[in-house]
Amino acid sequence: MQETDFRKIKTPLSAKITVADQRYLYFGGTAYLGIPQNKAFIKQYLRGINYFGLNNGTSRNNNIQLDIYNEAEQVAATQYGAAAGLITSSGYLAAQLAIKELSVSRQVRYAPTTHPALWINETPGVNDSFNSWTKKVVLEINNSPNSDWVIISNAMNNLYPEVYDFSFIEQLNKDKKIILIVDDSHGIGVNNEGRGAFATLPKAKNIESVVIASMAKALGVDAGLILSSKKIISRLKQTNMFLGASPPSAAGLFAFINAAAIYKEELEKLKGLTEKFSKTLKENDLWSFIADFPVFLALERDIDKKLLQHRILISSFPYPDKYGDLINRVVLSSWHSQKNIQKLIASLRK
Repeated sequence: MQETDFRKIKTPLSAKITVADQRYLYFGGTAYLGIPQNKAFIKQYLRGINYFGLNNGTSRNNNIQLDIYNEAEQVAATQYGAAAGLITSSGYLAAQLAIKELSVSRQVRYAPTTHPALWINETPGVNDSFNSWTKKVVLEINNSPNSDWVIISNAMNNLYPEVYDFSFIEQLNKDKKIILIVDDSHGIGVNNEGRGAFATLPKAKNIESVVIASMAKALGVDAGLILSSKKIISRLKQTNMFLGASPPSAAGLFAFINAAAIYKEELEKLKGLTEKFSKTLKENDLWSFIADFPVFLALERDIDKKLLQHRILISSFPYPDKYGDLINRVVLSSWHSQKNIQKLIASLRK
């Protein structure tokens, strides 16, 4: 079957998908908690639709407002360990809102592999490893006459699974005023018992931590989230970008507010599946992965084609652009069953 056949799938993405009358096991995407196919979550979403309707096209600057947006922001802040939260219609909008407002009159430094949604203009062009970059940026900031800085990074690299350590921030001189902006789109809902990165970031008087995330991945809601102090969130809520943009669907946020037990249950399922698959790959040099994260990088060439012969589809695309080498990854979701994982393991052994 040609690769292009898989770019026009007409059935919903789930643990199993049908293409040209053939059934495949699917191990890709970012629906780590299986929310797009979770019946209990869909039930809550439908309750929200029945109550609020399909969407809300008015801006957050309108004189008549739905309170559910404030409620969802407070629920998110409490759940993920921040003082305050802000919700937008997409992760990209959340990222651009935070970056463009908080970088004004500050020196900006990007970490390696920072997601394009965080870029102000062009490619930052940082080619060091993360650990090497941290040493350089600490030296640069401490030796600079400038006092106001913004440091921008992903919370983790989900392609070559690695969670970044931000303790280097504590090495910066206390007279430096630092805003640390971290994109946790792939970690929120999964890492740190589902709480994500915010609670793990360094705490100091001269540091303001800002976490941004797409809620469309593990959390299954088409919205963007910003977590920070009340001061930062209040400032961001006064921007034209926030006030002028339409908010996400109130129905989706209604489901999010009522999904705490669902998220917890699905995360426990995911942990079990991840542990089972991890044990199979232990001490296998052809795989790279980290504890408790459901993404597994395959270092063996053509593993995607070999698994396709067993009707198993995995994530496979060129990186960093269309001319790059293929990155082959197995992505687990709580919508998989133990039987699905066993079939994957058996196919790899063959």
